[in-house]
Amino acid sequence: MYSSGGTLATAGPLGMIISYIFVATVIGANQIAVTEVTCLMPITSGYIRHAEHFVDHSLGFAMGICNIYLAVIPTELSAVVLIMTYWTDLSPAVFVTIFGIVIVVINSYNVRWYGEIEFCFGVLKILLVICLIIVGLVIDLGGAPNHDRLGFRYWKDPGLFSERYATGSLGRFLGIWKSVGTAVYTFSGIQSVCLLAGESEYPRRAIYRAAKRVFYRIAILYFTTVLVLSMIVSHTDLAISKPDGTARGSAFVVAIQRSGIKVLPHIVNAVVLTSALSAANLDIIRSSRIIYALASKRQLPKIFLKVNNYGLPYVAVAFCCSFLPLAYMTANATLAAVFSWFQNITSSCTLLNWSIISINHISMSRALRAQGYTRDDLPYKFAGGEFAAYYSLFFAIIFLLTGGFPVFIKGYWQFSTFFSSYFIIPLVLIFYTFGKLFWKTKLKSPHDVPLKPLFFDVQQRPEPPYPKLKGWQKLTWLWA
Repeated sequence: MYSSGGTLATAGPLGMIISYIFVATVIGANQIAVTEVTCLMPITSGYIRHAEHFVDHSLGFAMGICNIYLAVIPTELSAVVLIMTYWTDLSPAVFVTIFGIVIVVINSYNVRWYGEIEFCFGVLKILLVICLIIVGLVIDLGGAPNHDRLGFRYWKDPGLFSERYATGSLGRFLGIWKSVGTAVYTFSGIQSVCLLAGESEYPRRAIYRAAKRVFYRIAILYFTTVLVLSMIVSHTDLAISKPDGTARGSAFVVAIQRSGIKVLPHIVNAVVLTSALSAANLDIIRSSRIIYALASKRQLPKIFLKVNNYGLPYVAVAFCCSFLPLAYMTANATLAAVFSWFQNITSSCTLLNWSIISINHISMSRALRAQGYTRDDLPYKFAGGEFAAYYSLFFAIIFLLTGGFPVFIKGYWQFSTFFSSYFIIPLVLIFYTFGKLFWKTKLKSPHDVPLKPLFFDVQQRPEPPYPKLKGWQKLTWLWA
């Protein structure tokens, strides 16, 4: 939500929509790839284990480390601190401490706590998005207290696009391309639906349905929200084009305040706060389980295998929580700047994940052909799935290599932006090389990929189809 205002100012209304649609096609193709592979090999840790199975043992290890790096960066905790600036000017360090303790407590005893809290947060997130769409339409159609009917006024003046780093067509293109990074951040984590496949009763059908529903829900809700946002705020509004680095620069909050609605901005920020806390909890859950999985394969010290009476890997959780103090950087730098650094890190790691997911699918497809299988043998498949991985791989790599392109333009160099945008590349190469040297692994040829055990498992464990939803059950499409 807080990054959408910057995207609107950078690309303009139509430019922002184009960037979101473009990135959505890439993540859609990527979702096809990860779903087909996961339905054949449903296993905890998802695409990280797939990289070991279909490509190279060392690649899975490197990806595990990179995903730990992604998850322990306290992006969402810094977002929580940023949100709190809407109500108070207290030092950010106060809120880093308070909410850091909350996150530690939630994740330190029983994973059931996380499940209960996450369900409530999830419902609030859906209600928030629906609320923002409705309120935005009310504002746009003149139903707010100021009774100013906007329509597509801001699409006409100041225009459809914003110019960045240059003028004319080049400036409009660069504005759109710069906003791609924010769109990637928005979609980051969508592939996480496949990470816990091995813990479902009927994992293949569960992943197939969940992957489709998550993508459709996010695509429909996000695009509708972005469209509405583009109609109620001008991309030249100084509150979003030159923000003060606090939550007061949120585009929706600005629009709601300008329309004369008094209380709603506080409610919106409160719900967004729960959303950020939810994402912060998910980061700890995900990173600690990856650490536990790597330790179980003796790729990390065995101390990370220690669990409490409820099966919670408390050493791994403690290690991940030890990185939360990085959010104290918000006390000595502009909040928005720190959030931007973390956002760049998240985007670059996400693009690396998309690339590896695509490579896994391509390796699986090559192995199928080499060993006499066809796509019809897969338990679940999508139309055009054989081309999806190539499309997502090409653009994921392009996005990754150009994610920090402004630093190469004269006058825009910033080491912090360069580091946060590109550090993931040498990081994965270093750990991949280490794995190759330490375990002396080799890239698997299509003939060497063990497919027979996977198809044998498909045959031995058939899964019944989902019963058809009736009546009120169709509403579960929103969350299940």
